[in-house]
Amino acid sequence: MKQLFIHCSQNITQSALLEDGKLTEFSVERTEGTSLIGNLYKGRVVNVLPGMQAAFVDIGLSKNAFLYVDDALHPHLDKQPKVKPAINELLKPGDELLVQVMKEPLGGKGARVTTHFSIPGRWLVYMPDADYVGISKKIELETERARLKSLAETMRRNGEGVILRTNAEGESQESLAEDLEALRRAWRNIVNRSREANAPSELHRDSGLVERMVRDVITPDTEQLIIDDRISLQAAKDYLRQTAPALEGKVHLYEEAKPLFDKYGIKEQLDKAFQPRIWLPSGGYLVWEQTEALTVIDVNTGKYTGSIDLEETVFQTNKEAADEVARLLRLRDVGGIIIIDFIDMETDEHRHQIVQQLELRIKRDRTKCQVVGWTKLGLMEMTRKKARENAMNFFYETCASCKGRGKIYIR
Repeated sequence: MKQLFIHCSQNITQSALLEDGKLTEFSVERTEGTSLIGNLYKGRVVNVLPGMQAAFVDIGLSKNAFLYVDDALHPHLDKQPKVKPAINELLKPGDELLVQVMKEPLGGKGARVTTHFSIPGRWLVYMPDADYVGISKKIELETERARLKSLAETMRRNGEGVILRTNAEGESQESLAEDLEALRRAWRNIVNRSREANAPSELHRDSGLVERMVRDVITPDTEQLIIDDRISLQAAKDYLRQTAPALEGKVHLYEEAKPLFDKYGIKEQLDKAFQPRIWLPSGGYLVWEQTEALTVIDVNTGKYTGSIDLEETVFQTNKEAADEVARLLRLRDVGGIIIIDFIDMETDEHRHQIVQQLELRIKRDRTKCQVVGWTKLGLMEMTRKKARENAMNFFYETCASCKGRGKIYIR
């Protein structure tokens, strides 16, 4: 059972997704400035670095964007086995080009951009130059995958690329065709504006947080969407009325005096989830250490002593930990390399089951994850794509004095 809650205030909009009562996703967006992911710009190359096979592009932000050579090549050329051309063979300072933000500015780095354009709709993602059809891996039924692929091949034009999203499962050809045509119109408008615009300039802005969550999260198995702002409520209803009218009745306005996130226990779950030590249901716990590109998670039995033997106690603690780690990676929106120090297990079968458990749980994650497996030291290694700023950075900042490395001195 999924429930989506959206809280709107004067400065920020927050969304929280609950699955079976547990908080699994949390997003924040400033009212005055939406996310940059998916935005398209006409930019100007300011610097080309052959040693890095990259270029810096002015797109009108405070820091220049970073364009890697693979993202500057045609969508097919970057997959060819031949030697890639040097970046200075493709671009030179002063060149103007159309780019799309694929990763927001993080820390001291500028945004990462690409020329492999993609525009998401409710049912599919339109890629004007990709020339292939893709199907979401979360659609598992082979007959449905074959049906969608056949429909997409008949609808797309030569050179176009289409990815059928998870939401497309069971949808009619009419719905898919309408979505595709709307995205084609959006792309034509972007191209037309780019011909007249001066670099740097913004050509297209992706939807705000409310519309993105309604577009990407609300499905027939969603029980309800509760919003505490009338304007946002109407925007959500209008979008669903156009794309999925059967789901419009799931949207409700929250009008009670008690804050929305307090009423449904979301604030309490957030407070617990972002602590450095997270308790597991049995009494075990996780210790969570995070840097910009690496996250280390240590699993401990804590208060849990089990009732059978040591191996079974360790295995049950690790199973709980695998579930909780998968949930918290989504909730904290962790990216980069993740190392999990599960408690040592004696049997290969138990180690294999922990890998399976983790892989099963991350299937719910809308962000790309990969379980790499056990290292030679017995640590679990995995990766998760990072594109946006961590949501909790909106509420906390590092101490200016100790830079987050403070210690209490005990005599």
